[in-house]
Amino acid sequence: MRKFLMSTAAVATLLAAPMPLAHAADSVEVLHWWTSGGEAAALDVLKKNLESQGVTWKDMPVAGGGGEAAMTALRARVTAGDPPTAVQALGFDITDWAKQGVVGDLGEVADKEGWDKVVPAALQNFAKHDGKWIAAPVNVHSTNWVWISKKALDAAGGKAPESWDELVAVLDKMQANGITPLGHGGQAWQDATIFDAVVLSLGTDFYKSSMIDLDPAALGSDKMVEAFDRMAKLKTYVDKDFSGRDWNLASAMVIEGKAGMQMMGDWAKGEFLKAGQKPGTDFVCIRFPGTQGAVTFNSDMFMMFKVGDDKKPAQLKMAADIEDPAFQSSFNVVKGSVPARTDVPDTAFDDCGKKGIKDLAEANSSGKLFGSMAHGYAAPAAVKNALYDVVTRHFNGELDSKAAAAALVEAVAAAKG
Repeated sequence: MRKFLMSTAAVATLLAAPMPLAHAADSVEVLHWWTSGGEAAALDVLKKNLESQGVTWKDMPVAGGGGEAAMTALRARVTAGDPPTAVQALGFDITDWAKQGVVGDLGEVADKEGWDKVVPAALQNFAKHDGKWIAAPVNVHSTNWVWISKKALDAAGGKAPESWDELVAVLDKMQANGITPLGHGGQAWQDATIFDAVVLSLGTDFYKSSMIDLDPAALGSDKMVEAFDRMAKLKTYVDKDFSGRDWNLASAMVIEGKAGMQMMGDWAKGEFLKAGQKPGTDFVCIRFPGTQGAVTFNSDMFMMFKVGDDKKPAQLKMAADIEDPAFQSSFNVVKGSVPARTDVPDTAFDDCGKKGIKDLAEANSSGKLFGSMAHGYAAPAAVKNALYDVVTRHFNGELDSKAAAAALVEAVAAAKG
């Protein structure tokens, strides 16, 4: 994995910071949930660069693709008065911690490097609190992707679906060909990731009114019943052993030719790349049919906690490294996501990466860039968890579509309290 040069601004920041001789304080303890092969390979880019500067990386991995277990572990550490240096976090989770007054201040680095000018406003809404930078955005993931086995697609007619009806036709052909059409893991956040895309495919106005504005009329509408009907249809293409399966194992089903496609955010691409597969040759990346031109996003950020003065230089080094343009390119090429800065060229990215960068820019300029409900960027955790519960109960056959739409209205109202 190639090393990268730091930007002039980053170097200036480090030179300005006190640089004690290497000792125990020159370390960062990092809590994260990047434990799959592709994720670990991406994180290694950051780890190795910090270690090359004499900063020891103390790894604190907490498995669980949606980050719920990591947040539980974090609460225990903060309660004990011993928070880690940096924590991978998403959306409203960051906002919630900021309100508790336990986060650090990255202003010294952010001001010198001009983060305000290059990080999209949608990300700054979470990376800053009360005008103060508290987190360093690592990437922008978009969640409305479908990853398709090229071999399975060719056997099903060769045309990537562009509409719901075309999607169903392709899935039917894959089923007839004797493979599992849809590789999926039955975990609440994975069910919700598909639900995000299904709701978006019924219109951007509908997504905004239901998932972001939380309008009861939209949440309980006939269109929401239709969204649940589509989820029920997708359930018919999932294998019987889906319950509890981790997302990367669902990716492996597609990679190994056991499943035709996976509906998952672009972190899945890291698994395909790590397996030596190439976009266009071994797999195909498309937006969920009906969502072209719109993007639902989440952004992995490293939220920084208040640390002692002796640990602050290493923390600021880590923040500077994360926002370095060369790192943003190196990391996101491996991770499958796109840079959290708007000034990073797409040269090093493969075709799916170039499409991701282009789609993000277009959605941002057209007003069709939306925070993902499933990943904590549309509403606070209580609302997200309420949605998880209803979507998963429906997906598991405990509610029919009309009952699910009604339950969604009640659950969201209760969660908003």
